[in-house]
Amino acid sequence: MCSYYEVPDRDQLVLHFGVSPDLEWREKMSPLYRGPFVRAQGAGHAMVVGQWGMIPPRSEAQIPKTKEGKRLSTFDARREGMAKSWTYGGPWRKGQRCIIPAQRYVEPYWGAHEHIAWQFARANGEPWGLAGLWSEWTDPVSGEVVPNFTMMTQNCDQAPVFNLMHRRDPKRPDNMQDKRMVAPLEKCDWNTWLHGTLSEAEALIRVPPLDLFVHGPLVEGLAVTLPSQ
Repeated sequence: MCSYYEVPDRDQLVLHFGVSPDLEWREKMSPLYRGPFVRAQGAGHAMVVGQWGMIPPRSEAQIPKTKEGKRLSTFDARREGMAKSWTYGGPWRKGQRCIIPAQRYVEPYWGAHEHIAWQFARANGEPWGLAGLWSEWTDPVSGEVVPNFTMMTQNCDQAPVFNLMHRRDPKRPDNMQDKRMVAPLEKCDWNTWLHGTLSEAEALIRVPPLDLFVHGPLVEGLAVTLPSQ
């Protein structure tokens, strides 16, 4: 699952998403940072800045925690079972889907038996529109309304290159590793993701063709060929 991505600059947001909010955000995003996302507004859309990490209903704190008081990871939402999830089920059923602008995103490559930050960008240089869900949480003390969002993830066990990301579980066969990746949306599908039915939206959560990507180590650059699994 992705825990780091970079937000396009304001000019890119206007050029590709048609809008840029009059708010500040973090350009290099990690969980709980504030970043922009696009959500439906009437028949159109609006860009909002919110916390990357969904806040469950009736949470007492902006940083979600378990019953034991440990920090709850809500920045990625598994597409399997999300409809029944306490945190994600309501937004999914209500159609609170969003698009997360990302110039590039990073996954951990473990093929060399060590963690290498591996970045994925679009081969045409345009930003990604990543599938997500959004919600709003009201601080019970201050009354502040805090927009928040999560990023959709999907299984990629059978997808070359993508299935080399993340540490392999030696107790599982290759076809049951449950490797995860984000769900990039093509620009022609953005409107359907925001305004379509649940079934239309879910059909868009799929592994895209590898030729859409250019990728490589985060520090050393892009367009590096990975070894076969």
